[in-house]
Amino acid sequence: MLKKISEKVFAVLSIFALAGLLAATSQAEAAPFKVGPKKCQECHTAEAKVWEGTEHFKSFKGIHKNEKAKAIVKAVGDKRMKRSETCTICHYSEEKKDAGAKPKQVAGPSCESCHGAASDWITVHNDYGKGVKRDAEPAAHKAERFAKAEAAGMIRPSKLFDVASNCMACHGLARDELDAKDAAAMLDAGHPLNPGFELVAYSQGTVRHRFYPPNVTENQEMTPAEMSQMYVVGQAAALVSATQAMSKSDHAKYKAAQEKRIATATAVLEAVKGQVPEAGALLSDPSVANGQALSEAVKGKDLTGAVGGMLPKEFK
Repeated sequence: MLKKISEKVFAVLSIFALAGLLAATSQAEAAPFKVGPKKCQECHTAEAKVWEGTEHFKSFKGIHKNEKAKAIVKAVGDKRMKRSETCTICHYSEEKKDAGAKPKQVAGPSCESCHGAASDWITVHNDYGKGVKRDAEPAAHKAERFAKAEAAGMIRPSKLFDVASNCMACHGLARDELDAKDAAAMLDAGHPLNPGFELVAYSQGTVRHRFYPPNVTENQEMTPAEMSQMYVVGQAAALVSATQAMSKSDHAKYKAAQEKRIATATAVLEAVKGQVPEAGALLSDPSVANGQALSEAVKGKDLTGAVGGMLPKEFK
């Protein structure tokens, strides 16, 4: 009798376990994944050439050889940087052939590090219309294509706050996926944390890849007005990132760095809130939604009168 009951209980538990496994597998397959930079290079050759000259690109072959790397990897309980899930969060680009495949590290930070995992949007992004080549795509179709790609998860340059947020999360050691204990251990082992990271200085130097119509062959420089917009949006993203990170860890060095980021961003947003009321709203409530609203509000505005003196004089 007891044996029969045990067999029934085991059967029921097995069914629940199988259901849970199937559900977990389904969720994993539904999540967007990275397809790797080669997919982007097929069309964006000029941008890829720029990327190949950056530290992001070069780091894939060299960062694990840094004298501090071994100690940092050991501090988070791993043996090799390129096999560490913690290090992969920011330092590497992965590639998967399909949802069920095992991810493979193929590069340092690249296209999808900023613009989002492409599995759900790359096909839409590459669809110029039946039988139509890229250069002949009608404007209406292009606008529709961009809208569909964004809806599928692409973070286009026009969504500047979202792009900036990706930069700030890694450079501020504030990614959601990064465990607080790991962040503290990394800092104690010598991992850098640069609270002075600023979007314009780092995006308009060696990383700059602005090949836009009408001159798609020229890597265009930003005007001072454009830089002022990016500077403010970058600081908005820093404020949100640092505010959220403050609750991640009580580590003294970590908190001090986030406090410095908040102080810098606050000064910038205070300087522009007369022209951009959304800056005041963001200061009152440093949320992603308010950051995105500010990013839309500064488009087309010249904020050099307020922040021109704060803009970087040199680019990285």
